[in-house]
Amino acid sequence: MQNMNGKTALGLDANVGALLCYLGNLIPCCVPLGLVYSIIVIVQDKSNKLPRFHAFQSLLLSAAGIVIGFVIGAINGVAMAANSTILSLLVFVVAFLFGLPLLIAIIYTAIKAYQGDIFKLPVIGDMADKWSS
Repeated sequence: MQNMNGKTALGLDANVGALLCYLGNLIPCCVPLGLVYSIIVIVQDKSNKLPRFHAFQSLLLSAAGIVIGFVIGAINGVAMAANSTILSLLVFVVAFLFGLPLLIAIIYTAIKAYQGDIFKLPVIGDMADKWSS
């Protein structure tokens, strides 16, 4: 499983396959593309650690973004139902404070994946490393 060079099971270079796990998450209309590609890599590519690690990390990062987005959306719904402008503004600021680091993390890990590095994000990086072995 320690193969980190060469081709993936899908015929791509390992670094390109790892990059594609994140790339679909950067384009808002194509988020399912990144999720689907990551799942395909996990199922198909059992011998190449680089794309498997980044596929798991991309899935965990996407899951964290979806959960945080759902919670912020629910709080925003409550704020709108209460007709509270101040709470809505606060929710917007919180969404920005969570969304910007998430975007930066996706871009940075995509760059590291293309460079062929295994860069572990805090918490989810260790989980992805364990699951990709």
